[in-house]
Amino acid sequence: MWNEKSIIAIWDDSISEKYEGKKRKSVMMVMIKNHYNNLKNKPNDYQNFDQPKIKAPKIKLETKNKKNLGFGLCPVASPKTRCCNLLTLDAVESCGFDCSYCSIQSFYNDGKITFDTSLKEKLDNITLDEDEFYHIGTGQSSDSLMWGNRFGVLDNLVDFARKYPNVMLEFKTKSDNISYFLEHDNLPKNLLFTWSLNPQIIIDHEEHLTASLDERLNAAKKLHDKGHLVGFHFHPMIHIENWKREYGEVFQKLTEMFDPKKVALLSLGTLTFIKPVLKQIRQRDFKTKILQLPLVGASGKFSYPLETKREMFKFAYDSLSSWHNEVYFYMCMEDHSLWKDVFGFEYPTNESFELDMKLSYMAKIKNLGYNYS
Repeated sequence: MWNEKSIIAIWDDSISEKYEGKKRKSVMMVMIKNHYNNLKNKPNDYQNFDQPKIKAPKIKLETKNKKNLGFGLCPVASPKTRCCNLLTLDAVESCGFDCSYCSIQSFYNDGKITFDTSLKEKLDNITLDEDEFYHIGTGQSSDSLMWGNRFGVLDNLVDFARKYPNVMLEFKTKSDNISYFLEHDNLPKNLLFTWSLNPQIIIDHEEHLTASLDERLNAAKKLHDKGHLVGFHFHPMIHIENWKREYGEVFQKLTEMFDPKKVALLSLGTLTFIKPVLKQIRQRDFKTKILQLPLVGASGKFSYPLETKREMFKFAYDSLSSWHNEVYFYMCMEDHSLWKDVFGFEYPTNESFELDMKLSYMAKIKNLGYNYS
């Protein structure tokens, strides 16, 4: 799966000829395991990664009058990691992109994309406290924008945001499908458009069928220039060969292209897997280096060692120093201990993290001349 050399290619006859029987087997197994561990512990190298062109998965769009609206606390929220207590709204179920690391594949793997025919009615029936401020994301169970306004999904979500000015409604995407928002004027200012970003080499090999890095950035720039709030998620950051150079070039593009006063957030995170997702990836017939990492225990899941995360996140934060006073930086689903080393501060609870994030977003909306209260 990693497209590395076979056991035959790495077999060392000079070692095996020195021993016989069980000792020979033992020595050779140690050699093979050491080679395997060395591959896991070094940065992923895509330089000679021979990967066949990924075909679009067979998907079927279906409409369904769902019994319940998927609306509630983020499904990965956990007291074991620092979490912002995001509320998620599943306007669409499943995704048409094919990112090799995506956890959606372990929940919706029957090739169906489901649109709720009664989404408008369900949104109309949501009751929110007018004295509270809410951060609601629509990109947990599918890409928020790749489907456009199919079956009126964007019409319904924009109407919901207009009805509740005390909501920051986030559209998270890896697409460049923003035509709906360019064609409509007088949109509510409590819409937040965020892009998941990675260097192009990762997009080419692991984020199949998605928009290129430049396409994503150009789409973000158009909405930014139209007066909308944008944001960026480096989640997952992936430990690749020359990762500082690759990510550093992306960070430089951000600071050159965007006014931080119109950037609401920048999040950091990395590959984190639960066992069902690991199993799903390993069962697939494709080439990927996404599991070529140490996979150490991480609060009941599997991820990079803390020292690797600390180095990557600190580099990202330091590279974007010109944004520190304007943009809200945070880590998503990461260990509490990383915050102090990376950002220089930490939150004692998820609730304090959530409150500080919301206060920052409220200020951003006000700066756009929009009254959320």
